[in-house]
Amino acid sequence: MAKKPEIVWNYFEELAKIPRPSGMEERASQWVYEIGKSHKLETKKDEVGNVVIKVPATKGFEKAETVILQGHLDMVCEKNSNVKHDFEKDPIKLKVEGDWVKADGTTLGADNGIGVVMALALLDDKEAKHPPLELLFTIDEERGLKGANSLKKGFVTGRRLINLDTEEEGAIYIGCAGGTDTVITLGLKREKCIPAVFYTVAVTGLRGGHSGSDIHKGRGNANQILARVLRFLEKEKVEYNLFEIWGGSKRNAIPREAFATISIAEKETSKVRKILSNFEKEIRYELRGIDENVEISLKKVNSSKYDSLNDKTKRKVLDLLFCIPHGVISFDKEIKGLVETSTNFAIVETEEKKLKIITSQRSSITAKMEWAAERNRVLASLAGGEGESSGTYHGWAPNLNSTLLKIAKDSYKKLTKKEPEAKAIHAGLECGILGEKFEGIDMISIGPTIKNAHSPDEMVSISSVERTYTFLKELLKELAKK
Repeated sequence: MAKKPEIVWNYFEELAKIPRPSGMEERASQWVYEIGKSHKLETKKDEVGNVVIKVPATKGFEKAETVILQGHLDMVCEKNSNVKHDFEKDPIKLKVEGDWVKADGTTLGADNGIGVVMALALLDDKEAKHPPLELLFTIDEERGLKGANSLKKGFVTGRRLINLDTEEEGAIYIGCAGGTDTVITLGLKREKCIPAVFYTVAVTGLRGGHSGSDIHKGRGNANQILARVLRFLEKEKVEYNLFEIWGGSKRNAIPREAFATISIAEKETSKVRKILSNFEKEIRYELRGIDENVEISLKKVNSSKYDSLNDKTKRKVLDLLFCIPHGVISFDKEIKGLVETSTNFAIVETEEKKLKIITSQRSSITAKMEWAAERNRVLASLAGGEGESSGTYHGWAPNLNSTLLKIAKDSYKKLTKKEPEAKAIHAGLECGILGEKFEGIDMISIGPTIKNAHSPDEMVSISSVERTYTFLKELLKELAKK
């Protein structure tokens, strides 16, 4: 299938070649900076790497209000465990399946690469008519909106902003949740144990997804399932030593895979495999129609890099992991189907003397978000550990009286003969921070259809990109007249 518009996809293919994990966007930042300079446009980069390209209005529209088009340069870096890929060095391998562009076993980076390249395409689009533009590209969005937080007054001057970071064609977003991260640490005590056979218990095959936009879909959480598996082995009278647990890799992604290193007597192997097989069937039934490809396996390994947890520590670890909440806590009372508050059991890591659990909480109500975080801190205390929250950002309150929203809705209806839906999203958008930094700015967020963001199943619809880009041009043309 031919990918149109070519100018959009050409830029996306170039961007896909540039490694850009959160916090390592230097090359992507320089890439957009050089594009601005090559077009002989006023281009600035701040001390953290945010870039703005200032684009004069199309002839005849010089007096129109300046519009900011905004997207972020970084991407969530997730891959399947059997895929060899270094996100700090390797390009993303693109493939086309029908109407979808995907990656080869890794995240695609359409979140938010598609938004970035739609803005850049306007520089080469001779048919586009638009007011003065400020193309704003921020860094480190996925780890807590750090680029937006670092913006200084005067870096952009526009009072209308179109964020290009949502993932649902036909929807115009006007609100988002706030969020915070809560990290739990628990001290570990270890002891030498009688040599036995070492195994890795693995939970794999889950879909994962975005911890905001996918949290309500009931997908399996590998960390949570692994905690259940380890307790179930105890319930079935299996004696095992526990050495290490790890799972998940991103605070804003639902974990797809989790692992534990244990040792058991070799004669117990067939019994344990049968127990795990039966438990896998139970979990598949629980997740039927949603995440039924989950696998729970036992693989022999040579050794463990750590000594075994002592019995008391093992008990604390298993109890704590078993009690960490995950999923939707409450739905919005006014907007049907919108998640109000949630928590994500994102990452578990083991060091020699410390267990680290990373969770993230989201809510459109700040007090409810703080309560959800406090609950995890209390759980940490009850287990004898510590909990600390950080990286808090506030949400973006919907404004149904927005002038920009009205123009966008009219433009969409004129173009498609359909009424777009004004919505809020249970995920973090930079609009929340930008609204605080630039008080009174009028904002909306749009984007093409992207599925399974923050997971290796991420995909973006080719035809949706074309339609969304057409809508963006129509909206800018209407804004140029105002």
